[in-house]
Amino acid sequence: MTIPLEGLSAEELQRAAKDHLWLHFTRMGGYRETDVPVIVRGEGCYLEDSTGKRYLDALAGLFAVNIGYSHGEEVGQAALEQMRELPFYTNWSYAHPRAIELAAELADLAPGDLTRAFFVSGGSEAVESAWKLARQYHSARGERRWKVVARRLAYHGTTLGALSINGIPALRVPFEPLVPGVVHVRNTNRYHRPPEETEAEFTAFLLDDLEQAILQEDPSTVAMVIMEPVQNAGGCFTPPAGFFRGVREICDRYGILLCADEVITAFGRIGRWFGSERYDVRPDLVTCAKGLSSAYASIGAVLTTNRVMEPFLEGSATFMHGITFGGHPVQCAIALKNIEIMRRERIVEGVAAREDAFHATLAQLLELPIVGDLRGAGYFWALELVRDKETRATFSDEECEVLLRQFLSPRLFERGLICRADDRGDPVIQISPPLVAGQQEFDEMVGILGDVLAEAWERVT
Repeated sequence: MTIPLEGLSAEELQRAAKDHLWLHFTRMGGYRETDVPVIVRGEGCYLEDSTGKRYLDALAGLFAVNIGYSHGEEVGQAALEQMRELPFYTNWSYAHPRAIELAAELADLAPGDLTRAFFVSGGSEAVESAWKLARQYHSARGERRWKVVARRLAYHGTTLGALSINGIPALRVPFEPLVPGVVHVRNTNRYHRPPEETEAEFTAFLLDDLEQAILQEDPSTVAMVIMEPVQNAGGCFTPPAGFFRGVREICDRYGILLCADEVITAFGRIGRWFGSERYDVRPDLVTCAKGLSSAYASIGAVLTTNRVMEPFLEGSATFMHGITFGGHPVQCAIALKNIEIMRRERIVEGVAAREDAFHATLAQLLELPIVGDLRGAGYFWALELVRDKETRATFSDEECEVLLRQFLSPRLFERGLICRADDRGDPVIQISPPLVAGQQEFDEMVGILGDVLAEAWERVT
């Protein structure tokens, strides 16, 4: 896979990175004495850095590179052809063929009666747009509703509105005061619930928590409920049976729009084109991005129904929102090619077929004393790390700092495995590879994780 670098040498890249580049969600001070990882190419499920070292990407970029890294030439050709035809035009009062074709393709793939697509540049913008759409939808119907209900620990993006919806205090606090009108309810983390509680009881508990929160806020002021089919932050929380059916009923009871945040779960991540299919979410709005282009382009969308769009089809009514690059023709061409590849290679069907094998391989790690729980679906899994498996006791904040940031993250990277050690809730390792990964990659992940987690346990005990 190694090809000589063009342009700056590895040393020059390193110096320029330290002098000029500001990395996202990164402790920049940590690179004063160590090198910045510079990834220069990818193939299949693997990446290579500027020194020639190879890594298995068990995070698919950021839950995004669904078709893997080997389709650059084919996707690039689609982009080139579009650049020759029409490099850019806006979707503000105009249309172009690729945006129309992609909107029609999404209407065909999306579950239920989601037939309309509003294009944006990424996931945060999609969530921001969905909240604005929900607010204006109710306003157009003569109701003043502005509040949104989300879940604790849930991540929904970083623009100011999306950040306000986030249920992760550490992300919100530096930017407060935020957009008012957000209420957070319990998530579907079953691991720390009473062991004698049945699934039906857990579902009833969660739905009562949601309804009481809405009643406390006054239902006539609530515009939207937003939830991921499988919650990412905190570690792949799947819903109990009947949960989303109950959420839908509550939203209908109080006239609230239901938004499924599928920025991660759409386009095959959990073995369906949309996670809403798997868990019977029946949303009024869907936010998506990442897998829409397999991250080969910056594109996202809000999908909605004719019912939600209806107030904006009357007279001079206008959704007072837009993004310069929303529906960019090159981005749309790339997304269309990505979907074509996914259909042709039966990527989504492959995830469903290999899910049990992936789960069974990861489940071997439950034999380790530091691994308390394994949860998730499809190619979207998390291992929760514990100090005591019997009591399910977790680690302190100080222990997490040492365990995750000072040991696990660098050691896994040193061993050639990219995944995420995360403590936005209880400490977890998140595993979410490209959707083309097979048993060879599953075994490699578990081999490295097993060695490093065993070493971590030796250190903490």
